[in-house]
Amino acid sequence: MEDPVITAASPAESFYEGGRSIKVSGRNLDVVQQPMISVRLEHMVENTLVMRRRRNARLLANNNPLVFNSTVSKKQERCTVVSSFEMTCVTPSVTHDSKVIGVWFELDNVKVAFESVAGKTFSYYPNPELFALNRDDPDTPYRFKPGGVIAVEGKGLTRAMTRGEVVAWLGDKECEVKTLDSTHLYCEPPEKQPASLGNHKLPSLRVVMGKLNIDLGTVQYDTEDLSPVPLAAQVGLAAGATVVVLVVLVIILMYRRKSKQALRDYKKVLVQLETLEINVGDQCRKEFTDLMTEMMDLSSDVGGPGIPLLDYKTYAERVFFPGQRGAPLSQNLDLPESRRQTVEQGLGQLNNLLNNRLFLIRFIHTLEAQQNFSQRDRGYVASLLTMALHDQLEYFTDVMKTLLGDLVKQYVAKNPKLMLRRTETVVEKMLTNWMSICLYSFLKEVAGEPLYMLYRAIKYQVDKGPVDAVTGKAKRTLNDSHLLREDIDYCSITLVVKGGVEVQPCPVKVLDTDTITQVKDKILDQIYKGAPFSQRPAADSLDLEWRSGQAGHLTLSDDDVTAVFQGRWRKLNTLQHYKVPDGATVALIPGSAAVMGIHQVYQTGE
Repeated sequence: MEDPVITAASPAESFYEGGRSIKVSGRNLDVVQQPMISVRLEHMVENTLVMRRRRNARLLANNNPLVFNSTVSKKQERCTVVSSFEMTCVTPSVTHDSKVIGVWFELDNVKVAFESVAGKTFSYYPNPELFALNRDDPDTPYRFKPGGVIAVEGKGLTRAMTRGEVVAWLGDKECEVKTLDSTHLYCEPPEKQPASLGNHKLPSLRVVMGKLNIDLGTVQYDTEDLSPVPLAAQVGLAAGATVVVLVVLVIILMYRRKSKQALRDYKKVLVQLETLEINVGDQCRKEFTDLMTEMMDLSSDVGGPGIPLLDYKTYAERVFFPGQRGAPLSQNLDLPESRRQTVEQGLGQLNNLLNNRLFLIRFIHTLEAQQNFSQRDRGYVASLLTMALHDQLEYFTDVMKTLLGDLVKQYVAKNPKLMLRRTETVVEKMLTNWMSICLYSFLKEVAGEPLYMLYRAIKYQVDKGPVDAVTGKAKRTLNDSHLLREDIDYCSITLVVKGGVEVQPCPVKVLDTDTITQVKDKILDQIYKGAPFSQRPAADSLDLEWRSGQAGHLTLSDDDVTAVFQGRWRKLNTLQHYKVPDGATVALIPGSAAVMGIHQVYQTGE
């Protein structure tokens, strides 16, 4: 039969009192008659301690049989064989003043050192310490509220012990250990107070760690109040509780009332939002349909008569001399014959000087150095130079580049951000004129049509809503500062405009809130939509005449004897004021032909 063999043993720590369970694994363990765990103890002098430890380590490493003399004490505990592969041993108890030299297993005649099996030496540590539940007064019971846990303080609790090895008892019932760390033990007692095992009326808490059995004191459950409250205090508490309950009830009632009111307001807002959403959706669909129709009409209007582009001469006059009529481009020399030759000769010499690059640059710098040379004069001189050098754009560009370089140097010394912000110098106006000349073909062939389409589309949308004839604020505008914020009731009506016997009547859409001048502008826009603005008559030179069948003709104006006053203010007359119906026939007539009609007395409502 083979000898028993030990392959593993753990744990490798215990405390002085002993009793910790060591689990041993191996083979043929069930053939052992008396398995033992032995501990060798020795009181040694301090200077021989190192030598003895080294000698014992060498003996154990060589598996030599251990030889002991009679002065060495030995403690043993019997092991329990569980199966042929497992047995359990309990560590012997040792004194704290003795030194553990070696630990081994005795399997009948077979001795196995613990270090050779576990790979490390077996260590003994001081006993764990547990303090009483009431450290200040150990005789006083510990008050425990059911449903909680009991916390026990201690020291070194996990140095040679685990939570699963600790057993706590409260009277005759177990107190289940929940947590164990180095300084605290937490156990959960039964819900009801257990019976006592000793002479005490109350159960004691005992903690078992190996051979350690520590009594930590008695425990009393808080099932009844041991210190009754006086009657006066009870009455006061009841009165206070009643007041608190009443206050809470009042607060709850007020809160519920406010909540219901807020809920009603919320539902009302939801209904309003749903209604608004439906109205906005309907309006968006209607506006989208109208917009598609209007865009088709607008495209056909622009594609029919075409874009009113100006010829180059008119374009140049308006760019070079804005706001001036009778520009020098169209003027001839109005001189007597006696002076004509002299003036023409002088102009020729001036032309020669202007073609001198150095003279021209000095000339411009000299003019700008004059204090009485105003900004208007600078622009005028720049435009005249542009006209004079229009046929020599390369020379003009070279001079302009030189002047721009001088301007850049001037602004670098001052503030570069202000350069080209405003047309304050001759060269800036020359640059504006030069860019206008270069952009004419691009505007005519590429950008003119989209820009004109954009202008017409924006104007068409703005005219669909009310526009204040005095301030210019509109209901439909892209500029928030010019938004007409008042709610005005208006409707769109169609007027039939007659321009003569042979001219086909033209329908024009207007608003009943439009003033008479606004109506005339819309009619002129429709009639002269393919002509330049400068080639159509001014609205002030025409009068609007309402022709109503047999009732005769009535001239409409913004201000007449029928105007309505609001305090000190007088309202401008509108189509709504004259009660002009949808589909009414009107005509634009020269202002001089309406002198007789101005003095007519018109009664509102006829």
